[in-house]
Amino acid sequence: MSVNRVTTRTVPEETEGVRIPLRGRDAELAFIEARLDGLDRGEGGIIRVEGPVGIGRSRILAEAAAAARRRGTRVFEGAADPDEQFVPLGPLLDGLLSGEEPLSGAVRLRDLATTPGQRFWLLQELGDRLRETARNGPLLVVLDDLQWCDDLTLLTFNTLAAGLSSHAILWLVAVRGGSMPSGVRTTLDRIRRAGAHELALGALDDQATTRITEDVLGAAPDPDVLRVVRRAEGVPQLLVALLGSLRESVTIENGTAGLPAGPPAPRELPSVVRRLGQLSDEARELVQTAAAVGAPVTVALLAELLGRPSAALITAVRESLDADLLTESGDRLAFRHDVIREAVEAGLPLSLRLALRGQAAELSPGSSASPVERPGPPAGGAPADAAEAGRAGPGDAAEADRLRTAAAELAATAPGPAAERSLKALELTTAAAPERPRVIAETIPLLWQTGRAAQARELGVSALATGGLGPEDEARVRLALARLAVPFDFSEAVRQARAGAELPGIPVDVRGRLLAMLAVGLSMSGEHAAAEQVAAEAWETAAAAGDRSAEATLTTVRSAVSFHRMDLTEAFRQAERSAALADALGVSTSLWVPEALWHALLSNTTGRSAEALAAAEDGIRITREQGRTAATRMWLMTRSRILLEAGRLTDARADAEAASATTDDPGPGNLADVTLRYVMMRVALHTDDQQTARAYAAEARRMRSDGAPVVRHFGSWMLALMADFEGRPDRAMAELDEVMTSPAADRPAYAGLVDPADAPVLVRLALRAGAHERAAQAVALAERLAALNPGLTFLAATAAHARGLLDNDLAPLVRAVRLYEDCPRPLARASALEDAGRKLAATRTSEAVPYFDTALALYARAGAERDVARVRRRLRAAGVRRRPSTAGLSAAWPELTAAEIRVVRLVARGLTNQQVAEHLSLSPHTVSSHLRRAFTKLDITSRVELTRLVRHRDSGE
Repeated sequence: MSVNRVTTRTVPEETEGVRIPLRGRDAELAFIEARLDGLDRGEGGIIRVEGPVGIGRSRILAEAAAAARRRGTRVFEGAADPDEQFVPLGPLLDGLLSGEEPLSGAVRLRDLATTPGQRFWLLQELGDRLRETARNGPLLVVLDDLQWCDDLTLLTFNTLAAGLSSHAILWLVAVRGGSMPSGVRTTLDRIRRAGAHELALGALDDQATTRITEDVLGAAPDPDVLRVVRRAEGVPQLLVALLGSLRESVTIENGTAGLPAGPPAPRELPSVVRRLGQLSDEARELVQTAAAVGAPVTVALLAELLGRPSAALITAVRESLDADLLTESGDRLAFRHDVIREAVEAGLPLSLRLALRGQAAELSPGSSASPVERPGPPAGGAPADAAEAGRAGPGDAAEADRLRTAAAELAATAPGPAAERSLKALELTTAAAPERPRVIAETIPLLWQTGRAAQARELGVSALATGGLGPEDEARVRLALARLAVPFDFSEAVRQARAGAELPGIPVDVRGRLLAMLAVGLSMSGEHAAAEQVAAEAWETAAAAGDRSAEATLTTVRSAVSFHRMDLTEAFRQAERSAALADALGVSTSLWVPEALWHALLSNTTGRSAEALAAAEDGIRITREQGRTAATRMWLMTRSRILLEAGRLTDARADAEAASATTDDPGPGNLADVTLRYVMMRVALHTDDQQTARAYAAEARRMRSDGAPVVRHFGSWMLALMADFEGRPDRAMAELDEVMTSPAADRPAYAGLVDPADAPVLVRLALRAGAHERAAQAVALAERLAALNPGLTFLAATAAHARGLLDNDLAPLVRAVRLYEDCPRPLARASALEDAGRKLAATRTSEAVPYFDTALALYARAGAERDVARVRRRLRAAGVRRRPSTAGLSAAWPELTAAEIRVVRLVARGLTNQQVAEHLSLSPHTVSSHLRRAFTKLDITSRVELTRLVRHRDSGE
């Protein structure tokens, strides 16, 4: 069972798309109905709804608005957002000027709001419009989250509410209780003196809690369920979040919902994660540290644990108190709700929890006035950490077995809950228990799949460092670490798999999987000869064990070997077979997830771009639904390559930015090196983004020293492209020396290229440097590849293009243009058109112009600004001037710069300013600046309007 995510400011509580009835607020709703009755009689006024985070303020406002609409009252609804405080009067204007019946004169009001020195006229205009509208019937103006309103909104609200008090206008505002900015406090004091009605929301009673529980679970709760949900202390948001965590554990028998296996382990709650995300880094660390300690704690101890003086925590402590996460209890800080503490703690790596709790105990040994009070066990009576698990009772082993079984059952469809159960099983398993290494090996892939790769690696490395493992246990842990390392560090994956496979006396199935992972690691590293040799041995071992999962992985290796040998038809056939095998077995049994990813990339390389893109989009959608964070990220990387080669530069960059490496990466990020970093570099070169190109050239220099040959090859090609971009063809050739002189067995199949479409690029680059032999080498390989794969028109086009450049011959260039017409590679086609036009321009200028024109249109549609500028220069040299094109995604946003476009697209996807900043490696201040300028240029005032506009423009409607 599952429920939808509940966030800090969510209007309805919903589960599976069904809105939960509002419970326990009869008195509050009756009061609002009475005020609406007065409004019908022409009596205006102000109602202020106040309460702590999660108490249901927004839900009350939504119910009031619905009740007013049923009466025929005109309703305006606005809400403030902490990320939009820079938009002057944004919340109020959004409420008054949006919706089905906006206030008249919207354009003029927006102009006044964004024009300096027009505040007086804005207030006059707004007052006149509201007064005029109220003459035609009563109005309800709803304004949520007053504590986040900008100063102009506060001033306008206070002025209008006082100036229009004699009109039939009811103002309904909600504000979070506790500490708030001085401007908000002043506004509240003023409306109180003006006679505002106050509606304070308190905790729900036990009857309301029981009824909501029944609404969500679909049956009356038994005492065990009620004991768990009462821990929400009557806070609706926490209650629904807790119920969401219970749904998978609840069974319904005879109309009663129970927990036959006991309460589930504490887990992260989406609403708590969102609240943490709204904190500064310093406040977030303080809250997480307090959660790990596990009990009310002094500021002095937190300062010790964080390695800072107590005075340095003033701002972080105040922010944590203001956010209503922590509260003061004497001289200690405590969590407002223990459920929140458990949810925060559940999001921390186990090793960190244990270290902080142990350090806290060491800092206050035996003191009667200890800075930390020892916590009791969490709900359900389970030990809080592994140290306590070391003293676990006999019943804990059985509970750990139950949790392991549940984790295995959930792994295929719900890896997040599976990981939490596996972690809990680990906590319940003593350090001396013989099954502990097996539990660690089971937990590592679940943590990696759910985006906690660093925690997973630390768990495995610690187990190996502890020592004392038997060969089979060590082999299983190394297998888990090899699977984990493949996306991040190809060489580390090889090292772990090889060390595990060499252990004596291990089971044949474990050895077969280790050999399969070794073959994968070698193949991805670019060590093709070694990969082929290991794969042959692995096939025999997997066959002896009857291991179909290893067979699927090894079939992928076979495909990669065929690709290296330039037999793309056979490579694609093997990729199809491996993907089908993996799909039939299910993702939870896969040694990794290379099968479908490799199949998609190969589909694109062999000209099946639509099929590749559809596979990538399905992969992203499915893995997101399942909560497989790591797999989603890898699919985004894959799709970024596909989009780049399809000439969709803006989309490719957006995917690459969305998949950018996180601080959780336990390694250099080799998969990111050969996908998103390569994509970002190529997009930057096409769009003439010199700053970004230089940044990724620095990454390429780091890649040149990587242990994996393929990463070094990618780095070399990126640096060669950068040198050519800077007009240094000799340097570009020098960057490729290592690649083009490396051992033939492991040399990239395309003479240093990472994409066969780049053969003409290499030929052009070599000719500029006077390296005719290398140009001829590239042409020969392109022609050989085309001959080996006669069914792939794209390869024939590439070979003809490369030959035409080498021989300076128009005929093969024209042939390439014709062949490219049937290929989904617009940038390659545009390049051939440009080269053919350039050749024609030398003697037959008029005939060159149509080639240049078509190339210009293709480049413009792709957003390749540097290429567009170059072709325009060629057209001018031919005596032709063309107006700037409006084709392509870039023309959809003529008002914005490239940086602003990147920001608005990510914001429209639902990311906060902080998340956008992390994706783009910018400061939140820079993101806010970009967004503020974009709002002004686009004449909008809210994220809602922005999302609607992005969908409209980028869909081409």
